[in-house]
Formats: sequence, C-alpha cells, structure tokens
Amino acid sequence: MDASKAEASTQNQGKEEGASSAQGDAGARPKKASLKRAADAKAKKKHKKARVSRPARPGYTVHQGEDMLLVISSSTSQYDGSVWTLKKKKGSKKKKLAKGKGKASQVKKKKPVNAKPKLESKPVKEKEEKVANLFITQEEDDHRWGHSLPEEVLINIFQIVVIQEGAVPFLCRVGRVCRLWNAAASSPILWHRVTVGHCWIAPGRSQLPKTQKKIKDTLDWLAHSRFSQLRDFSLCHWTKNVDYALEVVSQYCPDLCSLKLSYCTGVTAAAFRSLGLHSRSLHSLNLQYSEVCGPTFRMMNVQPLHKGMRFGIDPTSGFPLLEELCIATTSFSYLTDRDLRDILFDSPKLRVLDLRGCSRITASGLAALPCLELECLFWGQYFSSHVGLSSLKKGLHTLTQKWSRTLQQLDIAHQLFTEEDLELAMSYLCQAEADTLRSLNLSGTRITPRALRPVIGQMTALDYLNLSSCRYLPRGVKRIYRGQEDIRQLLDKLE
Repeated sequence: MDASKAEASTQNQGKEEGASSAQGDAGARPKKASLKRAADAKAKKKHKKARVSRPARPGYTVHQGEDMLLVISSSTSQYDGSVWTLKKKKGSKKKKLAKGKGKASQVKKKKPVNAKPKLESKPVKEKEEKVANLFITQEEDDHRWGHSLPEEVLINIFQIVVIQEGAVPFLCRVGRVCRLWNAAASSPILWHRVTVGHCWIAPGRSQLPKTQKKIKDTLDWLAHSRFSQLRDFSLCHWTKNVDYALEVVSQYCPDLCSLKLSYCTGVTAAAFRSLGLHSRSLHSLNLQYSEVCGPTFRMMNVQPLHKGMRFGIDPTSGFPLLEELCIATTSFSYLTDRDLRDILFDSPKLRVLDLRGCSRITASGLAALPCLELECLFWGQYFSSHVGLSSLKKGLHTLTQKWSRTLQQLDIAHQLFTEEDLELAMSYLCQAEADTLRSLNLSGTRITPRALRPVIGQMTALDYLNLSSCRYLPRGVKRIYRGQEDIRQLLDKLE
C-alpha cells in the first residue's frame, strides 16, 4: 500500500511539472514572435531608400502664345499655405502577453485602422496676416521694375511722353516717384522744348498774392534746375507775370532760340529789353494773339514771317500804345507792305519807324499806315545786295506830304526815286515850319541841286546832311555835312 501511494505521488508530481513546463513554453513563444517582427521592421527601415531632394519650384511659368511670343507669368498663388496636410503618426503594435500562471492564450491582434486626416486649422488672424503679407509682396514685385531699370531706358521712355504730352507738368510729377526717376526726369535733353500754360488758376480769375509767389518760385526753380539747355519756350494764356517769366528765362537760358507768347497780356518793354541783353541766340519771336504794352518795339536782324489768321477768328487788337518800331536788318528782308500793315494797323501813336534794309516796303504801303504824326523815318538801303539794280520808284512825295508837319529825321539812302519825285518831295518838306526838319540823309539818291536848294535855305534847324555818292550833284559837294554853319556854306556852292 505504501509502495502504491508513493508511486501515485511521484506520478502526480511528474504531471504537475509537465503542466508547468508546457505553460512556460506557451508563454515564451509569443514573446519571441514579437521580437522577431520588431527586428524585421528595423531591417526594413535600414534598407529603405533615401528620399531624393527635388529642386525648388520656380515662381513663374513660361508658355508659348500667339505669333511665336513667349509669355512669362507669375505662378505665385494667394492661396499658398492654406492647403491641409496629413499628420504623420507613428503607430506601434500593442503586444498582449498572457499574465499569470496557467495555460497561455494567444489573442488575435486587430490591424490598426488609420484615422481620417484632419485639416491643419490655423487661427483666422494668422491666415489673414499671411494673405495680407502675400499681397504686399506681390505689389512690391510689380513696382520693382521701375526701380531697377537703367537710367538711360527711363530717359528714352520719358522722352516719348514729352514729345506727345509736353515736358510740363509730366516731368515735374514723375520726378517725385523716387530718386532714380528724379535723376532721369532732370536730364537736360528732356527740357529742350517747354510750354507752360495756365496751370495755376482758371482763365479769367484773379491771382492771389500767394498764387503769384508760388508761380515765381516755380519759375525760379525751373530756370535754375531744369532750363540749362532750354531752346524753345512758350507761354500760353498768361495775363500776369509775363515779364518776370521772360526775364528769368532769358537770364538762365543762354541757348534760347525760339520764344512764343500766345494769348498773353501785360507784356512790356522790360521783357524785350532783357531778351535783347541775354538771349543772344534768339532768332524766332512769335507774339500771336498777344498784347504788348509799351511804346518801343525793336527787332534788329529779325526776319518777321507772316502767319495768316485762322478761319472764324476775329483779329485781336494790335499795338495801340506803340510809339517806336524797329525792324532793321543787315541782310535781305522778306517783310512786305501787308506784313507791316498787320503789325501797325492799330498803332496811331507811332512816332519812330526804322525799316532800314526792308527793300520790299513801298511808299504806298507806308502812306497807308494809320500813324499821322511820324517824327522819324529810317528807310535807307545800306545792306541790300540789290542796290543799284532795282527799277526807279515813285511816291516819296506822298510821304513828305503826309508827315511834313512832324517829320524831324528822314533817311532814304540808296532809294532810287526819280528826280521829279525827289524834287516834289523836297517841296513838301519846305512847307513845314523852319525848325522842324533836323536830319536828312540823301546818300546814293538822284537828288539834284535844284531840288536841294529850297530845303537848305528854309530848314534853319537842319544840322545833319548826307550827300555822299549823289551822282547828280557837282563835284566837291558829295560828302557829309554836320552843323548849320557847314550847311550854309554848301548853299553858297550850289548857287
């Protein structure tokens, strides 16, 4: 009995040990399997190919348009940065090991299900700031071309606009954009031709003192800073400050060649005096539809060109206060009777008329002038290359008859009037008072002793007499006489 009990106990112990060893083997197998899977995953990561770095995407696209043109357009989008991206989560497999002692039960593991991707929601303020910054950057890119162009290119662009629109006020405005544009707009080549219109106030309104000061300051700045190579200057519809503008321009623009005053009023002799002193290169002066207030108007060696009136425009007033006109020239003149009439048709107060060198002016044209009290007439042909080749003239007596009461100086040198006409003209001069005529130039004329004796005998105030080159006078008397005593001795020789 005892032996059988001992054997039974040994069998039970063996069974228990077998059960416990089986339970240990069942727990060790899942652990080895999970370690193997982890090792395989690490090996796959090691053998995974490295990512290839791609070049940054350019900010523009190029495609072919019509007529073989390449169109370059920006590829930046205002929606950059608003696209959602996937969140990368590192998933790990859960390991379930049987706990406790007993029979190991291996549980089936379910495959992890990836969660749905979520949009990266940024704060609203952050998005708005990013969009605003994007628009600002895009605007800066749009205007960057104007700051990076070469100065020579900008000057060429400005020159095209100046030809079409004029230098003022275009160049003054673009000069305020930036330093580069200011340097290009101040180029002297763009300021060769300038027209300044009525750009401060509306026509017909009065100018306040502040406005007048602003006008003068602007003219000073333009003359000092921009007009160094000005050649063609025009003023249009100016009623005040015309003299100031012409004085400033003449002083600071040595290359001024052409001046035009269109529909301007208040021009005085001071403006023309400044032009005569400083504008040595001036060869064209246009006073179309402008009023000149002043008694004197002198244009030496200037070729006046007649310009017809446009259809439907009434002729404006001429020079009602003009007292002295000088259009003398040292070369051939194209001035005609019609041109002279257009200048002096409204000048009844004219006292001095200088037409030396104007060979196309006739006696009939002078007799038709509205001035009735002319004191000085200078009509000598000193510089004409056609002296001596023209045909004989008539009509001088009509002039001496018209102005005999007021004529103090008469110059008709080298005027080819006939002997009869000269004799009749001298007879009309003798009808005036004795102290009226003081200077008489008959050089190169066909004057005869018979026509000369009455003038010398009756004009007691005569103190200058030029008889040089008078072929119809006897020898010894063809010279210049100065003083009343010298002229009295001539009278004895002629008798």
